[in-house]
Amino acid sequence: MSDMITTAPIDRILHGDCREVLRSIGNDYFSACITDPPYNYEFVGRNWDTAEIDRRINRVQDSKTLVKNIPYGSGLAGGVRNKRWYQRVRENIVDYQAWCAEWGREVYRTLRPGAFVLVFNSTRTVAHVQVALEDAGFYARDILVYRRHAGIPKGLNAARKLQALGEEDWESWEGWHSCLRNEWEAICVLQKPLIDNYITTIRQHKVGLLNAEMTGTGFLSNVLEGFRKEQSDDVDGHCTVKPLALMKHLVKLTVPNNDEHIILDPFAGSGTTCLAAKELRHHFVGIEINASYVSIADDRIRQAGTGQKSLFSE
Repeated sequence: MSDMITTAPIDRILHGDCREVLRSIGNDYFSACITDPPYNYEFVGRNWDTAEIDRRINRVQDSKTLVKNIPYGSGLAGGVRNKRWYQRVRENIVDYQAWCAEWGREVYRTLRPGAFVLVFNSTRTVAHVQVALEDAGFYARDILVYRRHAGIPKGLNAARKLQALGEEDWESWEGWHSCLRNEWEAICVLQKPLIDNYITTIRQHKVGLLNAEMTGTGFLSNVLEGFRKEQSDDVDGHCTVKPLALMKHLVKLTVPNNDEHIILDPFAGSGTTCLAAKELRHHFVGIEINASYVSIADDRIRQAGTGQKSLFSE
């Protein structure tokens, strides 16, 4: 059951569909939104719960799929590339974009003017996320490149496939594959419109600028490198945890360092964004539809210690 909100939430992971939960939160409440929604557009129309995630993971355990801990889609990745196949893919992308616009409208309403929204997504669908959030009212600012420490090529190895089929000229296709090694993820950066200009906006709402200058070394890049997962980032029961250091970097980039700000993550997952906010002494609200993930996030945040006097109620 979704959380019933009777007062403005703070420092909590709320259980429910963010599209519904956010409707009970007032306008201009949050100072930033940093989130990592499901990338796979094929989940639209299904329950994105533990049973569905387990079903998708289990269906590849006995296959040749290299990475077996990701909840792959319902089957559109394979099959004959006929007209119907492309039509189904397009229909799913359109549904995904509409879903992003739906939750994006509620995020837009609850963010302060000038606030940033940062959304992780795949290189294949980030454009649809950007357009959806522009339709919700946001202004597109950038796409950050989060370069991971490794990438695995996925797709067809033509020479190997042709050799297995007994083709005589299979060697002429050595080195030809259906895709490149994917070693980066996109972070779509959009902003709620300013109040007239930057100065008016920061005077009224205390947000609207990026903390972009590095001490003595110039300006931060929109290519993010060197954020490797630590052992503490491994979370049992969740398969796509982002490095805590990366999420703290994004918080520091978008939100001034004081305790008047509340950071939103409408797809809280294992709670890394909220944990990053807490360790940087910010308030937070996470929303998560999967009840088991809510428990994981609650436990991580409860066990985290900052070594300082807490700003947060127990």
